[in-house]
Amino acid sequence: MARIQLHRFVDLAKPVVRKDEPDSPARRNFLARAATLAAVTGMSSEAFARNFDPNAEPVRYPDPDVVVLDKRFRYKLGNTPIRRHYKGTLWAEGCAWSGVGRYLVWSDIPRNENLRWIEEDEHVSRRHRFPSGHSNGNTFDFQGRQISFCHEPARVIRYEWNGEVTVLAETFEGERFNAPNDGMVHPDDGSIWFTDPGYGALMNYEGKRYNRDPRPFRKEAIYRIDAKTGKITKVADEPFKPNGMCFSHDYKKVYVADTGLSHYADKGAKSIIWVYDVDGEKLKNPRTFASMEMDGKVGFADGIRCDEDGNVWAAAGWVGDGYDGVHVFAPDGTRIGLIRLPEICGNLCFGGTKRNQLFMAASQSLYSVFVETRGAHIT
Repeated sequence: MARIQLHRFVDLAKPVVRKDEPDSPARRNFLARAATLAAVTGMSSEAFARNFDPNAEPVRYPDPDVVVLDKRFRYKLGNTPIRRHYKGTLWAEGCAWSGVGRYLVWSDIPRNENLRWIEEDEHVSRRHRFPSGHSNGNTFDFQGRQISFCHEPARVIRYEWNGEVTVLAETFEGERFNAPNDGMVHPDDGSIWFTDPGYGALMNYEGKRYNRDPRPFRKEAIYRIDAKTGKITKVADEPFKPNGMCFSHDYKKVYVADTGLSHYADKGAKSIIWVYDVDGEKLKNPRTFASMEMDGKVGFADGIRCDEDGNVWAAAGWVGDGYDGVHVFAPDGTRIGLIRLPEICGNLCFGGTKRNQLFMAASQSLYSVFVETRGAHIT
């Protein structure tokens, strides 16, 4: 683990310097930067740089930033790289894969827009949805319609095929939600399950600041929308701030990332991922699935997804190099793998034609890497 903590990223748009190139100011400057960073990280000057810009030199396989921590992590491919597809968002979130359209949609919450990456030619277009309601999480139902969890107005919406927008949830028991965050659709009955931690009601940057109270309107909770009747029920409220969520590969469990440590440290909040058993239309048996502490440092899990083998892939960050990126947990909660990124990762999903391409919405960028597994959910 020491190697992970010493790892550093550099993202410099620099010209390629040949080793046999005559001495020059540019070369001396490059070597000086390499030597300085090498002294900080304990790495050789030849090994420190990771430049994700389009014209950067290719990484040598196997990609060193896909890290195997346990032999159960058998999903690293030896001949594929982590790639950056886009740079320029303010805070990237909510990536979701459209199997019908063969595109990825993701959110830039502060800019109030959804962006789209198209598989066919990897083209990125902005304002695929604008305004997006400062949407955080996005997903697709089994009819191929996009569902978004919006900060302002605080509601859950569905984009119909005719271009209209249907509001699925806006109030509960006569009171508005805090700011819906993330959710998923159950294949058996089409019900939509979502979290409501309320971050978008605490700041104008991601929605609208109503007050500075950690709990803007109501106790943070997890909800279910019945697909047939539209009835909304609260199914759990144990997490201090339920954030990202996903079903297990067999839909018998629900995992929920708790980021309540951001506001409730004095009340005993912990940075953990919860797991519940699904009991029809309810959740039961809440318990800790995994802790986000690693090597004595505690960050946060945000968006989470499950693969076909029951592993949980968690977008993670707020610690720094060697931690920020993706943490992969086996079904028993053991951390078995890491994907290190040079930015805080806010959300992720499996996509691509075979659902074996892991997309990562990370702060100002969109990344992806192919892995030897498939997403358990359609997005």
